[in-house]
Amino acid sequence: MTLHASPASPTIGAAAARRVLALTSAASFMVALDALVLTTALATIRADLHTSIATLQWTVNAYNISFAVLLLTGAALGDRFGRRRMFTLGLAVFVAASVACGLAGDVGQLIAARAVQGAGAALVMPLAMALLGAAYPPEQRGRVLGLFGGVTGLALIAGPLAGGAIVAGLAWPWIFWINLPVGVAVIVLTLRHCPESFGPPTPLDPGGLALAATAALALVWALVRGNEAGWSSTEVVAALCVTVMVGAAFLAWEARVAAPMVPLRLFRQRAFAAGIAASFLFYAAMYSVVFFLPQFLQTAQGFGPFAAGLRLLPWTATLFVFAPLGGRLVERLGARILVAGGTLLQAIGFAVVGVTAAPDLALPALAVPFAVAGAGVSLAMPAAQAAVLGAVAPAEIGKASGIFNMARFFGGVCGIALAVAVFAAGGGRTSPQGFGHGFALAIGAAAMMSLSAAIVALALPGRRQAAAAVARAQA
Repeated sequence: MTLHASPASPTIGAAAARRVLALTSAASFMVALDALVLTTALATIRADLHTSIATLQWTVNAYNISFAVLLLTGAALGDRFGRRRMFTLGLAVFVAASVACGLAGDVGQLIAARAVQGAGAALVMPLAMALLGAAYPPEQRGRVLGLFGGVTGLALIAGPLAGGAIVAGLAWPWIFWINLPVGVAVIVLTLRHCPESFGPPTPLDPGGLALAATAALALVWALVRGNEAGWSSTEVVAALCVTVMVGAAFLAWEARVAAPMVPLRLFRQRAFAAGIAASFLFYAAMYSVVFFLPQFLQTAQGFGPFAAGLRLLPWTATLFVFAPLGGRLVERLGARILVAGGTLLQAIGFAVVGVTAAPDLALPALAVPFAVAGAGVSLAMPAAQAAVLGAVAPAEIGKASGIFNMARFFGGVCGIALAVAVFAAGGGRTSPQGFGHGFALAIGAAAMMSLSAAIVALALPGRRQAAAAVARAQA
């Protein structure tokens, strides 16, 4: 994900730059929203399309897998063929896939369309940042990217609430239909107002892309099918073997290819490796709860989609309060304290809910531990990203940022798959009591993933060690 202007990037005025900021922020908000907007509609979709929770998870994971796998490739395509061209192509793919989601008559069609949506998003998100980097001078990029990140982060709060409102007021397909007028407008205005820019002709890594996608799909397939087919069944054992063998082949390929998608040498830096591993784990925990909590509120507690979305606010709204605080504190306290402490708070919050979860659980008993969990992970997120990006040379920040985003989306995929497996193993059913019991087990698994992230985060260097490492990386 390159954020610098290339020699081919034109100089534009302040008003034109503000238009680029508005358009890229709108596109990124729409893309980020669709990663979460489905969560409060899942219970309705499950009933309308007569599908199981194990199958339902693919409506979220298909989007996340294709987004994560294609993210770095999207950035490289923009550098080579034109950022505006590939950005608008990504938007067109995203909008067309949204229409297909809205027209889906069964869950298989919806899953396939969601996978294509993720592919479009993988072009939009990194190239939105690249277009911003080309439109603004270096001294303004930090402030502008902060505004861009704030607008995109708003999707974490607005997604479940917007999805609940649309389902309650209209129907779940309208979650996707709303992307049509917004997406078309952004495409037209981008072609009119955003200048074209190019980056260094970054080589593609199709071999690494294919191997990473295959290993990810095999792992998720094994987790999804384990309870139904049997963990010792030929199907599941074969999927796990494919995961191991293809994963090893991916590492061998990335170590030998001239221009790897994921340069393994970056993992020699302790801050980079620990930051990526901790992020994978705490995003796995967070996404698994995002998947199950709205369904618990609707299926076990009987709330409607919009009421369920409102009850997520004590958790999601903490992002706006504590994420900026975490960004300011990371230089004073260091990433290790914030990531380890923040993920420990998330683990405690999830564990409390897991112990007390029941159909008659009152809102304060749910809101307080989720506010604690949200505050913790909101402190951890910017600190982990700062640790990862601070461990590499300036020329490699784009690549490091792409790997960080891959890790968090892959974490989400694996977290949802693992939580669904735990839910099913605990006899999770669609009755209020049965769903409440399965939810308690699933959120307990999320608490363990968060605790694992806290333990991994202890490997991050201390504040003084991190500062020395950053100085070496910048030299």
